[in-house]
Amino acid sequence: MGEFELIRRHFLRNGPPQPPQVVLGIGDDCALLQPTPGHQLAISSDMLVQGRHFFADVDPAALGHKALAVNLSDLAAMGARPLGFALALALPQADNAWLSAFAQGLFALADAHACPLVGGDTTRGPLNICITVFGELRPGQALRRGAAQPGDDLYLSGRTGEARLALELIQGTGWARQHALPGALPRLRERLERPAPRLALGQALAGLAHAALDLSDGLAGDLGHILQASGVGADIHPALLPVAPDLQALPEAQRLDCLLNGGDDYELLFTAAPAQRAAVAAAAQASQTPVQRIGQISATQGLRLLNAAGEPVALTPRGFDHFA
Repeated sequence: MGEFELIRRHFLRNGPPQPPQVVLGIGDDCALLQPTPGHQLAISSDMLVQGRHFFADVDPAALGHKALAVNLSDLAAMGARPLGFALALALPQADNAWLSAFAQGLFALADAHACPLVGGDTTRGPLNICITVFGELRPGQALRRGAAQPGDDLYLSGRTGEARLALELIQGTGWARQHALPGALPRLRERLERPAPRLALGQALAGLAHAALDLSDGLAGDLGHILQASGVGADIHPALLPVAPDLQALPEAQRLDCLLNGGDDYELLFTAAPAQRAAVAAAAQASQTPVQRIGQISATQGLRLLNAAGEPVALTPRGFDHFA
């Protein structure tokens, strides 16, 4: 099977007509997209590399899902609506069964969010997946990292830590195997390999929240990007963090480490003025996404973790860094 037959068989679709935002899709030198009049483009790229971002034995359908999900999560963090995406795929060989499953997982998520594949490239090489996603939003409504304000409430969607615990179990870490609940790995692996991009919540927060980002490298580390960009600090109350049942049995230090320093959560972390609490609750309800207030933004720079008595908790925040 040659390159163009591979594309025709697995990535050219004979489904319904392209949505109106796609003027020209796969098959030419460029795709042509038509944003809604009066809107700005939001563009993001993410790369997944075997051995760095996923294990060699990962279910290819789950990998297709995650490759697009991490990009859609970036659109969610900006409050944008998806328009389409491009896929660049390096493959060690053209394996029809693998490609069929990968495309199934990829397009299932793409269809769920009306985000069509509009172009890309394929080549032979070590397995590497790079997606560029295109979205749109109204001017002035982007949820930017540098917009947090002192006095803002700090919110978290969903829960953190489950993907981190899945990774520890897969790698056979002693404390994880000792304390994990029976049968936990299949549930946790689903959170690691099939994250849910919070697009509906992000769009509901556009023009309402101040700053936001999606959590890819750990809550505490990623929050640092908001704090640095905004020139502010934050107080987090770990007791307010939602805890999944599979993390309840962990020793406190390991549980907090998973909740605050684990990665691959792809939840939204955002700030909003206290006067907007009812509106944030309404946005969470409308998007059917659980949201929890976990702290406050402060004018005093730095990140502080506080117990119920307001005393500092000794835990060093550390986000994932590919080159550290």
